[in-house]
Amino acid sequence: MHVLVGIAGLVVFLALAFLPSHDVGMLKKKAPYIGIMLALQFVLGLLMLRTGVGQAVISVIAAVFETLLGYAREGVSFVFGGLIDVEADGSGPFIFTSLMPIIVISALIGILQYLRILPLVIRGVGLVLSKVTGLGKLESFNAVSSAMIGQSENLIAIKRILPTLPEHRLYTIAASAMSTVSMSIVGAYMTMIEPRYVVAAIVLNLFGAFIVVSLLNPYTLTEEEDVIVEPEHSKQSFFQVLGEYITDGGKVVLSVVAMLVGFVALMAILNGIFDSVLGISFQQLLGYVFAPLAVLTGVPISESVDVGRLMATKLISNEFVAMLSFTDANPGGKLELSARATAIAQTFLVSFANFSSIGIIAGAAKSLAPEQGETIARFGLRLLYGATLVSFVSATVVGIIV
Repeated sequence: MHVLVGIAGLVVFLALAFLPSHDVGMLKKKAPYIGIMLALQFVLGLLMLRTGVGQAVISVIAAVFETLLGYAREGVSFVFGGLIDVEADGSGPFIFTSLMPIIVISALIGILQYLRILPLVIRGVGLVLSKVTGLGKLESFNAVSSAMIGQSENLIAIKRILPTLPEHRLYTIAASAMSTVSMSIVGAYMTMIEPRYVVAAIVLNLFGAFIVVSLLNPYTLTEEEDVIVEPEHSKQSFFQVLGEYITDGGKVVLSVVAMLVGFVALMAILNGIFDSVLGISFQQLLGYVFAPLAVLTGVPISESVDVGRLMATKLISNEFVAMLSFTDANPGGKLELSARATAIAQTFLVSFANFSSIGIIAGAAKSLAPEQGETIARFGLRLLYGATLVSFVSATVVGIIV
């Protein structure tokens, strides 16, 4: 039964993506690519979540990040030893066990960037993707780059061509950036939710973003337009690059800490106000609003309000606030869901699709090309609409598979 519901939900979400464009002629051109990408989502989803090989690969990835987190604890213990108690198993205050390791992983990304290993991988995967998706080389390059180094940092790689991009291409680049996550925070995610759904969401969102923009923002490119921009090679020394990425990692940690403190507190205030006035908390109310959408992804009706609440929380705040519900650090206690509801909810949460990301992407673009930053801000809500649909599509695919 859940498979039929999921298929119906997938049709609804794809129809919602097509609704703003109504470009039937372009749909006919894009349909073969969309079909291929949907098929790839199911094939890759099955490989990752239902086969021994896929589970083994994800276990290796999770083990790598767990090892890195262990090394990161050495640095945390050295700096904060005596002030906090971080156990060998990783238990301890959330900021030190889940967030501080972002600095270490960011440093490793900087090393890979300096050695030009990461740009080589991004370029290679991007070129292959462009053949599969039917979109431009630049768009494919950007999508992979966003998943590796983050939604705003990757704009630096295309800063030479950024001022000249037309609005439709700028939308695709911004939407794919909002639909992905940065490798620097993947380790933090894995301490909060199941690693297999983190990996699955990253892969599925990559194709999901291209599916949605092919429906919502379709276009074709000439050979002259379809070029890939070589990122400018840094002239900084190794230690300059390393220091820069470590500092950037620290800024990410502080930013996440600030957002968590602010949003969790604001949620508590809103919950208290709504509960005293209406007899129902703000998050519970949001849960009822999003419950029908949760059902369409394959969530059992009995759990749709809880999952809907998580979806809404992520949208209006960020994914970290929503992911807290699956940890002991959650103010209301750890949320327990069925296996299918957990798979759908956790897959949905792995992306940057929230209101604050509009400002982050627009601000990053504005620092490099002021007019383009204004353009992104102008279509910000449409951008969030598309990126949220990507999360729904990926979560629905996982709901059908598990």
